[in-house]
Amino acid sequence: MTIQTSAEKQGGRWMAAWPSNVTLLYLARAARGLGDGFAVIILPAYLTELGLTPFQVGIAATSALLGTAVLTLAAGYLASRFDLRNLLLISACTMVATGVAFSNVEYFPLIIIVAFLGTTNPSSGDIGIFVPLEHAMLAQDAADHSRTQVFARYSLIGGLSAAAGALIATAPDLLVALGASKISALQLMFYVYAALGLLGAAFYARLPRTIAKDTAEPTTALGPSRGTVYKLAALFSLDSFAGGFAVQSLVALWLFERFDLSLAAASIFFFWSNVLTAFSYPVAARLGTRFGLVNTMVFTHIPSSLCLILAALSPNLTIVLALLLLRSALSQMDVPTRTSYVMAVVTPAERTAAASVTAVPRSLASSISPAMAGALLSTSFAGLPLVICGVLKIVYDLALLFSFRHIKPPEEKTGR
Repeated sequence: MTIQTSAEKQGGRWMAAWPSNVTLLYLARAARGLGDGFAVIILPAYLTELGLTPFQVGIAATSALLGTAVLTLAAGYLASRFDLRNLLLISACTMVATGVAFSNVEYFPLIIIVAFLGTTNPSSGDIGIFVPLEHAMLAQDAADHSRTQVFARYSLIGGLSAAAGALIATAPDLLVALGASKISALQLMFYVYAALGLLGAAFYARLPRTIAKDTAEPTTALGPSRGTVYKLAALFSLDSFAGGFAVQSLVALWLFERFDLSLAAASIFFFWSNVLTAFSYPVAARLGTRFGLVNTMVFTHIPSSLCLILAALSPNLTIVLALLLLRSALSQMDVPTRTSYVMAVVTPAERTAAASVTAVPRSLASSISPAMAGALLSTSFAGLPLVICGVLKIVYDLALLFSFRHIKPPEEKTGR
């Protein structure tokens, strides 16, 4: 599986530069992002409509993130032994089953089980079983000088499709206006989610068979980069634990409860939030090239955390939404740069394992805090989870800068 780069040399027409397998991964990412974009908004609305409390919604988010960690660990373990295409197809089928199941369960214990075993993503980040598999395929042939751009484009497509999905979240209100019940309208959206899983499976089915041992000896353990990866995993876990206090589903619930924001208004807000996030990815790639990957991760993250803290303290909805939009423009710039950095500081044979080892602790750490945040949302200061999130993320950024400012990826060492 090779990537032709002639189109890059002819003016950056990136889609033409990649063979069909990478294009198919981008298309599958778009379908998945579309589903995540509306599911993250309608999920808290649906659970609230069923009569669940904010604490129970937090429990559901915790279950989803904990299940994500288990599935991601399994993906990292199996990637070096089985066809990546088949693993992606299984993941897509899991997405289909998740949508169908959520459309038909209303009993809280069953909701927890579906959340754990399914693919719903209560956060705004791209996490889950798909991630290490797609990252490993994308990283296999990307050159050092273009690797960050490859992941930035991948993230851009995901962000734009999530923005479009946020607009789709207004559909239940339209269905209610036409006479449907609120619960029926929300359940129908989960069938749409399942259909997008089928679309993703159609794209994955056209991928070539690829096993990690085609390019390197398969490995389920890390080699010479073990210490670096474990340290990164620990820091990323702190970041994810902090982020769990302000996953997008809980931010939406906070806006519903604190300011009585409607589902339609929340959908429009999260559309613009996702648009800003999406366009921050290519900007992050440029900043990473100019200032370094670690510097880009840290010095875009800290201002975004300050915006979150100020939003939690503000009593004015307009100011809150403005601060949250500014945060959206900054908070995810570390996504393509972080992925590129991890892929760069390990050997090619360790990439799949590194993707899993850094992703699984993040998912486990982020699964703890949503339940805590759900309980805190019921206190007199409902914005406390956002403040905790912002403070812990600033601690993470400073620790990352101190620990890794001297460890450079190959392109920064050579000055390319």
